[in-house]
Amino acid sequence: MMIKVCGLTKQSDVSAVVGLGAQMCGFIFHPKSARYISPKRAAVIQTALVKRVGVFVNHTPEQINEIMKTARLHYAQLHGNQSIEDALKIGADRVIRVLWPARYASIQDLEQEMYRYADSCSMFLLDAGTSGGGHGLSLDWDQIGSLCAPKPWLLAGGLSPSNITQALEESRPFGIDLNSGVEQGAGQKSPAKLLAALKCINC
Repeated sequence: MMIKVCGLTKQSDVSAVVGLGAQMCGFIFHPKSARYISPKRAAVIQTALVKRVGVFVNHTPEQINEIMKTARLHYAQLHGNQSIEDALKIGADRVIRVLWPARYASIQDLEQEMYRYADSCSMFLLDAGTSGGGHGLSLDWDQIGSLCAPKPWLLAGGLSPSNITQALEESRPFGIDLNSGVEQGAGQKSPAKLLAALKCINC
């Protein structure tokens, strides 16, 4: 199970995440986010061998590539309207494409969209709501459990120790993305909630 923890802003939280066995850590570079971190600040945070992911909304490929270099990122998670061509300028192997299942009339429509983007990303992230992220909403896990995806995908959206077991059983994702559900405040992770969540994943 791939485990990603997003919305990190402090070395202490990152160190806790790394110590608990997550494989990815996420930094949000959208200035309007309560979990925003500057590229230079993210650059000095040490993550050992954990893969570093940047979350981008209204950024051009050129801006994304520059931030990835500054912040020493492995992946760009695209939450905006970046096109397939934009993703290819970043590098398909470095792109995580975010999709919102609620935007689609059926699971088949979602699958069709995933196949359209498949050659321009390394994996997908499915989030709740119809845009944005970190808002605590959850997906219809049972509905996406039948998803036939062309690439690995991460489950996001309101995941916490109280619902992770059910979410994993019903949706069967390749991995999960934790954020608001393991916080004690925006951008401030709760070690206790992180530990409880990871225990649920590993049990």
